[in-house]
Amino acid sequence: MLTGRCSCGGIRFEISNDLGPIIHCHCSMCRRATGTAFATNASVRESEFRVTTGRDLISEYESSPGSFRTFCSRCGSPVCGRIPAAGLIRVRLGNLDGDPGGRPVANIWVGSKAPWFTMTDSLQRFEEEPPIHYCAPS
Repeated sequence: MLTGRCSCGGIRFEISNDLGPIIHCHCSMCRRATGTAFATNASVRESEFRVTTGRDLISEYESSPGSFRTFCSRCGSPVCGRIPAAGLIRVRLGNLDGDPGGRPVANIWVGSKAPWFTMTDSLQRFEEEPPIHYCAPS
């Protein structure tokens, strides 16, 4: 069981199964949501993600058709992304309390990465979004 929380601790959640592949996303929306060069995410099935406290603090908006970004209305921490049609939650790994066990496997949306950031890792790279099955938990 993995647990996590937003920066102020108002929202707490637990994940009851293993994470899908850990991926660095370089899209402009993730950069803006985090204020950094990329966001590190891993997907879980919606049924395996449970908010344990702070449901009333959750705010979200539809950042692109069918994709929602969830954040804490008190501290502003991005908590997760939600893709209802696929039944997936993309957890922001910076919110986890412990080691997720896996390590990053890819960089996505490399075609729109920040021009000031130099990639030095040897992870697989995708110019845009890979097929949804690539990011989904097994």
